[in-house]
Amino acid sequence: RELRRLQDALAAHTGRGCNTSAVVKAWEDGCSAAELAEITRPHIRLTGAHGGNLLLRTIRERTELPVLDDTCTGSRKLPWPNAVSGGTFLSDYAAALLGQARPCMRMQFRDEKDDPGVVGIVCHTVKFCDYYGFQYRHLRERPVAPLLKIETDGTPQSSGQLKTRLDAFLETIQPGEIKMNENHKKIRYAAGVDSGSASTDAVILDADGQILGSAILPTGAGAASGAERALAAALAQAGLRCEELDAVVTTGYGRETIGASDASVTEITCHARGAHFLDPDARTVIDIGGQDSKVIRLDENGNVENFVMNDKCAAGTGRFLEMMARTLEMSLEEMSEQGLRWKKDVSISSMCTVFAESEVVSLVAENTAPEDIIHGLDRAVADKTASLVRRLGGEPAYIMTGGVARNQGVVSALEEKLGETIRVPEEAQLCGALGAALIALGSGS
Repeated sequence: RELRRLQDALAAHTGRGCNTSAVVKAWEDGCSAAELAEITRPHIRLTGAHGGNLLLRTIRERTELPVLDDTCTGSRKLPWPNAVSGGTFLSDYAAALLGQARPCMRMQFRDEKDDPGVVGIVCHTVKFCDYYGFQYRHLRERPVAPLLKIETDGTPQSSGQLKTRLDAFLETIQPGEIKMNENHKKIRYAAGVDSGSASTDAVILDADGQILGSAILPTGAGAASGAERALAAALAQAGLRCEELDAVVTTGYGRETIGASDASVTEITCHARGAHFLDPDARTVIDIGGQDSKVIRLDENGNVENFVMNDKCAAGTGRFLEMMARTLEMSLEEMSEQGLRWKKDVSISSMCTVFAESEVVSLVAENTAPEDIIHGLDRAVADKTASLVRRLGGEPAYIMTGGVARNQGVVSALEEKLGETIRVPEEAQLCGALGAALIALGSGS
């Protein structure tokens, strides 16, 4: 009925009727044979909401596997092989639209078991739309392949986080597929460089996996220059020259812009590799960095089983704590120590950096003790992180990495929330760079 109403309105507006043969031809011309053909060999299925050309193109650029567009606007199939004449066009078209197996709650759910070639599913949801959450829940309840949930608003503003999540997912479903620029027969010295938003870290390893040198420096205005300075500092500590390095792997958000390296690997995989090296019993890695938080679940061999990220804003990250420290006019080290001396519970209701800052200013004006305010901030970060752990299904043993691992107040508040002890290794902030160096070292085996 709605299609007929649309057709009548268009006919009245243009003075032209509907040419069904032209409709079918235009549809066929716009759909490639590869898109319409059922892929039976190993492939990635993109399902959920329409994400625009950017999302589909980004996935295809970052994997050699075929990607089947099975979103609400992708790979629709007309029910007729040739043009249809007569009065059946609209009724058949309506039946095809209403009967398509697509993720909106107003449509049918596809039985993913009918797709034996799928090795990974990317479920895309649109910000502020609740409908596609039902499809994601359906997929989680009927797992047939590793699943990644991506939420976008159709713009390129979060392309960095999008690439990190996609690359980490692809590294999970294709373990051992990390490609080095060349095959090394024997590696004496390997380096890992972690280019983060706040700091750039570097680690130098010898052939036995011993740390010879390391550095943690502010990233500064450029990822490439920050990486050069960090690597130079680590090399100086190791007593080596850059020419003596046999393999270099980069990670972090700046991993692809740093320059000379043998491979770039996501921080998800690198933190997993580094955490397993530091504690083989670890099953859940909690990494709170400068601009995002990650929780990674490991198997007994240190491989990534699943992960979740908080990448929508700076809530619950190192940047959040840094802004609060500035508001309280103290260093992060002072903030970490004072947060352990609290006496009265103080609630920080907002995790938005701007609103939380207003709350802190109000508490200061009310002469609330700084240590109590800091404890309230620590608990807020712990609440946010614990929700990620629960979402992932984290389990002991827990290990914490990243710069916020040095904040004793946050670690203590998180232990209370989880009811478990969290191990914080001395090399916590170096964990990503350490994992990258281990991957570089393993490339020669």
